[in-house]
Amino acid sequence: MRNRYTALTAILFSTAIASATPAAATTTSTATATTESASANPADTVRVLDELVVVESAAKAPVPLLPLDVRVVGERTIANSTETNVLPVLQNRVPGMFVTERGMAGYGVSGGSAGSVAIRGVGGIGKVLFMIDGQPQWAGIFGHSLPDTYVTNDIERVEVVSGPSSLLYGSGAMGGSVNLITRRPAEEGFAGNLRAQAGSYGTMKYGLRGSWHKGGLRALAAASYERSDGSRRGMGYWLANQYAAVSYGFNPHWEAGANFMITETKADNPGDIYQEKPLGMWARQVRYTTALFVKNRYDFASGGLQAYWNRGDHTIDDGLSGGVPRTYLFHSHDYNMGVTLYETLHPWADVDLSAGIDFKHWGGNAHNTDKSTKEESPIVDRHVNEIAGYLMMQQALWQQRLSLNAGVRLEHSSQFGNQWVPQAGFILRPLQGSRLKFNYARGFRSPNIRELYMYPPHNPDLEPERMDNYEVELRQQLLNGRLDLGLALYYIHGDNMIQTVRRDGKPLNVNTGRFINKGFEIDATFAAAADWTLTANYAYLHTDTRIVGAPRNKLFGEADYTPGRWHFALDVTGIWDLATEKNEQSYALLGALVGCSVPVKLPLEVFVKGENLTATRYEVNYGFPMPRATVMAGFDLRF
Repeated sequence: MRNRYTALTAILFSTAIASATPAAATTTSTATATTESASANPADTVRVLDELVVVESAAKAPVPLLPLDVRVVGERTIANSTETNVLPVLQNRVPGMFVTERGMAGYGVSGGSAGSVAIRGVGGIGKVLFMIDGQPQWAGIFGHSLPDTYVTNDIERVEVVSGPSSLLYGSGAMGGSVNLITRRPAEEGFAGNLRAQAGSYGTMKYGLRGSWHKGGLRALAAASYERSDGSRRGMGYWLANQYAAVSYGFNPHWEAGANFMITETKADNPGDIYQEKPLGMWARQVRYTTALFVKNRYDFASGGLQAYWNRGDHTIDDGLSGGVPRTYLFHSHDYNMGVTLYETLHPWADVDLSAGIDFKHWGGNAHNTDKSTKEESPIVDRHVNEIAGYLMMQQALWQQRLSLNAGVRLEHSSQFGNQWVPQAGFILRPLQGSRLKFNYARGFRSPNIRELYMYPPHNPDLEPERMDNYEVELRQQLLNGRLDLGLALYYIHGDNMIQTVRRDGKPLNVNTGRFINKGFEIDATFAAAADWTLTANYAYLHTDTRIVGAPRNKLFGEADYTPGRWHFALDVTGIWDLATEKNEQSYALLGALVGCSVPVKLPLEVFVKGENLTATRYEVNYGFPMPRATVMAGFDLRF
């Protein structure tokens, strides 16, 4: 039966980490610290009724040591959502996050695409870094994230940082970071899961997963497939994902492993509804990701070495041009690979010292292929090398009531030279169950291959985009932990933004743009009774420039009721003043879920889920009306 307190785990989080254990260490909802650090404090371990939630670090240095706004969306919250892509789950649970959409399923990476993620109004191409177990996931040519590849079947939990994470991760984490932590077997023996669902617009989704744990050996394999006819003619979509991982713990201190993922997808795009003829665009992509790692874990130190490789093969038909089909197909082959070495030391009580070295090699090539002659026309073939080192220190004082944090990163790029990234802040715990944080951090984004070398606006002399972020966050628990309240205020100043201007009558990319974003976020979780939980969050964003895909006001609320074998959930989403390409959108959506545990030999749950039940008319991308009321039904079998 679904855990009745699942909704709570999505909002609450521990800000300062109880250990510096890498993600390869076993993590469950009742995980305990394996090493002592400067941030180990009872106020940072959130007890939600009978469930203890401890945030452990992902690969690299422990992100929760930073005095940033860190939120963790856990395994059961992801499972209870019945979503097959992790982005809709995150959008609901992270107040300042918004994800653009264009239809029933699939996001796509070409014209009229979706899946662009903004955190506190900072989004677009390459400004929010997505990672899988600390491995950067983005296309090496265009620099965009890969939204169709973030499937929930492989994911155990997600750690989201609202605000710059460039100190640890460098370019791309300018507006924030999203680290997808993959599943790993917990209990000894074999375990498996089968999920299937089907519903509106011919949509079908399947997922199968199996794992094995014996002694130090852990292995997992997962596969998923989904398809949809789409809510409009010519908007079909399918995706297939396979994931495999194996690791071996030689002793309590050392572990080594490898993982591999392949995702293949195809999405059709009819264009916006205001065109005279359907666009007839389609995009097909195949992404490969693999990594090797060795990790250590001692009382005085923990860290590891990781090598990763990410490759993508994309084929796109851009459809009609002036009402006539284009005569060519676009092809791109990109890569993003690197090595990272990291270690967190505990030289003496109440001190954490994290250091690391990163090397990244990214780029790719692109060409057009004539549909009739198969002749290739080269467009670009470039790459960029980056090497960086970072150092971060945290000191706890006054019996850990105050934690001071400071760090710096120096990144050298073969394209633009050096970039310094400072960060500093503190965490104050004045009372039982309360926490006050202040943080200053700088983020940056390197120009991508398209901006540097492709098409007429290109400019090889571009410099990185930069932003400075200031934020204060207050969190308070009341009623013996049954009520959790959070308030965050932030001020963001960005400059050196890359924009296209006219120079000598020609378009040219230059570092000329600036912006100021400021706002606040509120979240609350209340355990009203043993089987009732209420969750809500609200985000307000004020910008001095018009930002497409970033609403001024965003509200999410959910009521969760779990009597016995049943599970009922009702949620509402409100969006006001969302800027699209040509207009403003405001809308409210109603969703509901009913689930039941069936008393059979194997744990079986059946569920029915409805979205946009009031059939609201709205658009997120201009000219792409979102589906009206939709219904999905399915089952989840564990064995």
